[in-house]
Amino acid sequence: MELRQLAALTAVAETGSFSAAARRLHTVQSNVSTHVARLERELGVTLVDRRTGTLTDEGAVVVERARRIRHEVEALQADIASLRDEVSGTVRLGCIGTVSRWLVPRLLRLLAERHPKVHLVTVDATTTSLVPQVVSEDLDLAVVNLPLAHPDLTTEALFDEDRVIVAPHDHPLAVRDRVHLRELAPYPLLLEPAGTAFRDQLDEEAAHAGVELQVLAEIDGIRLLTSLAMEGFGPAMVTATAAPRWVEVACARVTVEGLTPRSVGLAVPRGGRLSTPAREVRLAVRELVAAADIDGIHPTLGGRASRNGAPPQ
Repeated sequence: MELRQLAALTAVAETGSFSAAARRLHTVQSNVSTHVARLERELGVTLVDRRTGTLTDEGAVVVERARRIRHEVEALQADIASLRDEVSGTVRLGCIGTVSRWLVPRLLRLLAERHPKVHLVTVDATTTSLVPQVVSEDLDLAVVNLPLAHPDLTTEALFDEDRVIVAPHDHPLAVRDRVHLRELAPYPLLLEPAGTAFRDQLDEEAAHAGVELQVLAEIDGIRLLTSLAMEGFGPAMVTATAAPRWVEVACARVTVEGLTPRSVGLAVPRGGRLSTPAREVRLAVRELVAAADIDGIHPTLGGRASRNGAPPQ
């Protein structure tokens, strides 16, 4: 089994055809077909359905492993290069949108000063979208909502963040500076979907307070929730950084009492070793969070490891 055979199969999976895979790999289609056919003969199974260009079940298993092998090879190359010279290589960082807005610009500046040969690829998405990408190791690490109970991930806490209501100026809540969780019961709210860490914690605390929150709409994306509130669709429960003070031009920002803050942390694949560049990015994220002077953010910096295990080294 050769790396180029695995690379050919992965390219077919990611592009959807042998011809597109050949273009990605800067070769001819016959080479891609040959590599995949040899791999199939060695494994004794069909990996690609030639009629549709899609993977078989066996092909999907092989591609999942092949991606991890590719990631480890890239990490190995980055580690060796870092020993010979300065830290260099590509790091793929996922980040939830409300955090990426303030963290990524600072992270890019710090890396440019400290490790100019590190190439940072950032994916801005929800926790729901980021988790499978970290599990498959398409991402090296990700900033996500906690708690996160996944057997293939290890997490560490970074900071807690206050939760607030943003409400259109013509809504009854807009005249309040602060409101208790119990007082939200009469009002339909824009909320994260059930099953997300943010929403599940909110529902748990509402139930404990004897409150049943009304749902106006469920949106998996806190920044979009803020945008909808600013457009007048209704009040939304969001985090403090999703509603910086300037949003008060378009809507009211109301402090919510009786809620614990939202917890944010770093997730990495369990059992894997981060490459040297990825470890430096993780250290930079920790440093920037510790120094952050942002309204509503309270650094915890690994003070609460998840039940999945201690923070990775």
